[in-house]
Amino acid sequence: MKILFVHQNFPGQYLHLARHLASVPGNEIVFITQRQDASIPGVKKIVYKPQRIVTPGIHHYLRETEAGILNAQEVARVAMELKNAGFVPDVMLGHNGWGEIWYLKDVFPNTPLLGYFEFFYKEQGADVGFDPNDPPTPDRPPRLRTKNFGNLLALESVDWGQCPTLWQRSVYPLRYQSIISVIHEGIDTQLVRPSDNASFSIPGTEIVLQQGDEVVTYVARNLEPYRGFPSFMRSLPAILERRPNAHVLIVGGDETSYGPGLADGLTFRQRLLDELGDAIDLKRVHFLGKVPYSSFLTILQISRVHVYLTFPFVLSWSMLEAMSAGCLVVGSRTPPVEEVIRDGENGILVDFFSPRDISQRVVEALEDVRAHAQIRHNARRTIVDKFDLRTICLPAQLGLIEKLVL
Repeated sequence: MKILFVHQNFPGQYLHLARHLASVPGNEIVFITQRQDASIPGVKKIVYKPQRIVTPGIHHYLRETEAGILNAQEVARVAMELKNAGFVPDVMLGHNGWGEIWYLKDVFPNTPLLGYFEFFYKEQGADVGFDPNDPPTPDRPPRLRTKNFGNLLALESVDWGQCPTLWQRSVYPLRYQSIISVIHEGIDTQLVRPSDNASFSIPGTEIVLQQGDEVVTYVARNLEPYRGFPSFMRSLPAILERRPNAHVLIVGGDETSYGPGLADGLTFRQRLLDELGDAIDLKRVHFLGKVPYSSFLTILQISRVHVYLTFPFVLSWSMLEAMSAGCLVVGSRTPPVEEVIRDGENGILVDFFSPRDISQRVVEALEDVRAHAQIRHNARRTIVDKFDLRTICLPAQLGLIEKLVL
């Protein structure tokens, strides 16, 4: 079978699926991307880049749309070159987010296209307007309506869609939900599992933390409000005061993935450190930046309590991986966290905006690890039963592909 993948950040959500399909004898896998590094054995990667930048001064509603069009044009050009060279895929898979799949059906009209849909923007009931400090403006509704241009274009182009959680599908217009299957890309629970022997050496120090120590962990791609970083930081003074042996490991960069950055150019990390001052003991609060995946797994394995906070938005892999590693997750009472975590059963839910609530539940978890042993066990069981790569998610993805190809 010939399979074409498209994702600007190779391999994105397709790591496990592309790796599996490439291992099947007779399959020919081509992956179109903007990312130059990284590779998967058996996958032919073709790197593209847009022909130009977005038009300076274009209406701000249309910046993302034009960027998507520029991506889509280049992907279509690469696809046409593949077609002229004799490569006609049996199925195409691609993420909708950056426009790359918009014109694929114009090149391969008879090839089924499976689109990956993560989020549909709404004025109410999701991320926008969730923060009470973000008051509505007359500009917001039309801006968000226009922001969904690419979503709607792709929904009308694909043969079928995939979405990772029920809540994320629910934010799409009802008329399209029937063509979107809810299938998570999967967690490798054989790799991401508890370890009694895990230990982690904090770079630049002589500190070595082990499973059983009082370790609080927080992970995000970048340290920013969408992932609750301000609330988490403001919870730390009380945690540090009440648990003098606790160490806090913070993984994440200083860029901005979602929402606006600070107008003064400061990072959110620096802004919060300036705000909290001496209440943050940097001998016990460790900013690790972005770490290798192996280090990330070890950090989860030594964690006594893992804090995951998010706006009503895309669910992070890291929360599911933390549960798979047997962490006690203190998560925000927001969708789609509530879709996975049942308070007091397989995790703890807290008020996203309440540092006091967060600190109280973290301190309780640090005080008595045995009291939460069943919750940790249930957390891993949830991931094994509902998100396991090999037994649940990969078979479901392969089954969806088979239906499209037949």
